[in-house]
Amino acid sequence: MRSVALNVLFKLGMLGAITFWGEQASAQVIPITWETLTDVSFVDKYSEEYEALYYYPTFGPSVKALQGKEVQITGYMLIFDTDKKVYVLSQNPFSACFFCGKGGPETIVELHMKPGDYNFHMDDWVTVKGRLKLNVEDFFQCNYVLEKVEVVEISEK
Repeated sequence: MRSVALNVLFKLGMLGAITFWGEQASAQVIPITWETLTDVSFVDKYSEEYEALYYYPTFGPSVKALQGKEVQITGYMLIFDTDKKVYVLSQNPFSACFFCGKGGPETIVELHMKPGDYNFHMDDWVTVKGRLKLNVEDFFQCNYVLEKVEVVEISEK
């Protein structure tokens, strides 16, 4: 009887360890680079609703594999509205960013910050982590969106 009880406890303990191990594995942060985000192609698509052309993305397999995963990336902080907390991380500084015609949409990531006070300066060199969302439908969002973003490090480059 005692060996049966020990056997059950051992199995339950192992089950708990396996569950814990699985939770740890899924919580790992995947470091990515701007090169990683180039696995995408774009075609012009017309929006009847907005009567405008926009870049419609087709994400490649390496980027699709990151959908919903927690990733970490470093780039230049672009500040658009501090009151509304509208931030974008860019491969390039503000003077040479996508919005100025110096690169494609794959060179920026929209940031949805976790609640908190942030004291960014334009072009701070920032490392962030968050859950990656691939956007193909929302005309007013970037193609790459990081949700639940936390700042890992801020510096001036």
